[in-house]
This record gives sequence, structure tokens and C-alpha cells, in this order.
Amino acid sequence: MKKKFYIVALAVLGFVGTMSAQNNPECTTNLSIYSEHVKVKNYEAAYTPWKMVYDNCPSLHKANFAYGERILNYKIEKATGAEKEGFFKDLMDLYDASLVHFPSNFTVAGVAADKGIAMYDNKMGSEQEIFEVLDKGFTQDKANFSNPKALYIYFTELVELHNAGSKDLQEVFDTYDNVMEQIGVENKKLTDRIEQLLPKEDAGTITSKEKRILAADSQNSETYGKIEGSIDSKLGALADCSNLIPLYQKNFEEKKSDITWVKRAVNRMFNKECTDDPMFKKLLDAQLAMEPTADLYVYLGYLEMKANKTSSAVSYFNKAVDLETDKYKKSDLLYKIATSYSRSSRSNARSYAQKAIDANSSNGKAYLLIATLYANSANDCGATAFDKRAMYWKAAEIARQAGRVDPSLSGRSNQAVTSYMSKAPSKEMIFSSGMAGKTVTFNCWVGGSVKVPNL
Repeated sequence: MKKKFYIVALAVLGFVGTMSAQNNPECTTNLSIYSEHVKVKNYEAAYTPWKMVYDNCPSLHKANFAYGERILNYKIEKATGAEKEGFFKDLMDLYDASLVHFPSNFTVAGVAADKGIAMYDNKMGSEQEIFEVLDKGFTQDKANFSNPKALYIYFTELVELHNAGSKDLQEVFDTYDNVMEQIGVENKKLTDRIEQLLPKEDAGTITSKEKRILAADSQNSETYGKIEGSIDSKLGALADCSNLIPLYQKNFEEKKSDITWVKRAVNRMFNKECTDDPMFKKLLDAQLAMEPTADLYVYLGYLEMKANKTSSAVSYFNKAVDLETDKYKKSDLLYKIATSYSRSSRSNARSYAQKAIDANSSNGKAYLLIATLYANSANDCGATAFDKRAMYWKAAEIARQAGRVDPSLSGRSNQAVTSYMSKAPSKEMIFSSGMAGKTVTFNCWVGGSVKVPNL
């Protein structure tokens, strides 16, 4: 009992001491001083008063951590050798302390992302150490792990560890799927807001605040798209059929009852066009026995189509669409069906791509597919060379919309637009044909028309 009294007394004294420190007038004065220095980016002058407050009154204000990060990054950049390492250690300690003193303002994932990026940028950790920091943040607090650069570094370090022989290929694929799913979740939040604001922008009723939100969301979505492309490039040849098939053959007996593994394996083999190998059908059958989801019927329909069993394929496709109720998932299913038709029937492919857009107007991939279908039909639509090449204006128009509704696709959208516009009639062709300002009508499956630009 006496021992318990001492413990309680020490706790009370500690609490009083802490409260006294937070009410220290010198801390309040120095907080004001360093804050003003930080606002004008005079980090050198901010360091000493910040250090006094941080050391003595860490819980006084969250600026101790938000501004402290900027101050220490400045000191790290200017220092060398042991001094640089000292400031870097202070930064790592600051990140950890932020969770202790302001748990409602900082997250486990956010701190892990900040630490991982700092270690990567300053070359202050091995690939294994950086990966472990980010992996801990991702696995413990995935919902808040949204920093695109941290997601890229996380996957990059894993690939490097695999290349060095310390991580197996299955872990690379699992992490790739997890990271891509997270990017999809974060980008969906952005495109949902964009979807609501674009009609207002078109109608001219958007407010200045909404315009800023639209610009920020578009920029952030574009960043996620770039990161997604970089991660895909990093995965590279590791996901080729020559690697996928032996891996799935090797792990099938052990993993065939793991529905997540089976579904991801099926999806990856479909996306990488490894569907001719018997392993694809084996995986489909395994999923069918456990969880016959809507997308499974898309894959079955695809196989039937390849076997020229059109009626059976359509039946599977319709079953897939009927099963799915979530508009985003339904849109993705319809897009997959559209891609299945893209080689055999362009009109059916467009029909399903348009249905995908109708289900989710932010499905930029469906717009890109329609643009590709139009561009590939240029030689089949039009009696003259000018009319044929005019099709590329229509393709460019559709491709441009893809990047608008889903800025994460801006890179692909811009690339497609540039390619199509380079194939459309030149100014010289427009002048010599006398078609400036006139309309070209397409008497083929595409239908519709396009107005020739004025010179």
C-alpha cells in the first residue's frame, strides 16, 4: 500500500510539473518568436527559441511539431557529417513524439510516411530499414496511409529487396495489390468530388472556393496517376506471364483455399493476358467453388468469347452485370466486358464502355477505350483521306474527357490526344480542302459527326 502511495504521489507531481511547464511564460514567448520566424522562412533564427519550447513544453502547441519539422529539415540540409546525423535523429524523434503529445493531430501512417520519406531523401537508412518503417505504418494504419510518395518508396524498396534475394515474389505481388488498392481508394475520394464540381464548372455556377477545391483535387488525382504509373513500371517484367504462371503453379495447392490470393491471381492473369494457359482456368474453377463473384463471370464470358461461343459469353456477361449493385464495381465490370469485345466487335465494345460511363461518369478508362476504338476505325470511316483523318479529332475529343473526369489518367489522356491530333488533318489540308468550319459526318459504326476547326 505504501509503495502504491509513492507511485500515485510521483504521478501527481509529474502531472503538476507538466502543467507548470506548459504554463511557462518563457515557453509562450518563445513560441510566438519562432512562429514569426518560420512564417518568413527564417529557420536559422527560429531554431533556438523552438528548441527551448520543444525541450521544455512539447505539448504547448502542435506547432512544436509542424514547424519543428521545417526547422529541422532546414538544419539537416545545411549541416554535414555528425552534425547532420544529429539533426536527422532529432527529426526522427520529433516524428515519434508527435504521436505522444498530439495523437488527435498525427497518425501512425502519417508519421511512418514522413519518417520513410526523410530516410529515403537523406539516404539515412538501408532499404530494409526504410521498408520496415513504411510497412509498419501501412499494415497498422492503412486507412490513413495516403502519401503518394511514401506509397511509391514503400513498393520500390520492396522490389529492391526482392532483387537482392531477401523478399520473395509473392510478397511483391501482395504488396503491389495492397498499394494499388489504396491508391484507388484515395483517388476515388478525389474523383467523387470532381464528379460533383465539373457540371458546375460547365454551367458557370462554380464558386471561387469550389474552383480551388476542383483544382486541388485534380492536381492530387494527377499525382496519384503518376505514382501508379511509376509503380507499374517498377513491377515491370516481374509480372510477365513467364513469372506469374510458374509462381501460381508452385503455390496453388497451398493457396487454393485463400480466396483473396485466388481472386488476385485471376485478376492479374487476366490483366496480363495470360488467359491461354490452363492455370487461368484452374484458378477460375477454384474461385467459382468458393466465391462466384460478378467479375468471375466476366472472365468466364471472356473465355467463351475466345472459343467463339458468343451466346454463352453474353449470358455470362449479363449475369455479371446483374449480380453487381455497387455503381463503381459495376462500372469496372462493364469496362472489362468492353475490353473483351474490343478486338471482335468495336460497336459492342463501345456500347459496354458507354454503359460503364453511365454507371460511373468518372470512369476515364472507358473514355480512353472509346477513343482507341474510334482511332482504330479511321480507315474504315470516310470516302476521302480527309474524312478518314477527321476521325482523329473525334478520338482526341473523347480522350481529352478521360483526363478531365479522372485526372489520374491525365498522362495517358494527354499522350493519346497528342497522338491523335498529329494524325488529324493539318492546317494545310484544311485550307486546300476548303472544309474549314464545315461538318464531317461518319457513315460507319461510329456515327455522329465532327466540326472541322476554323483557320
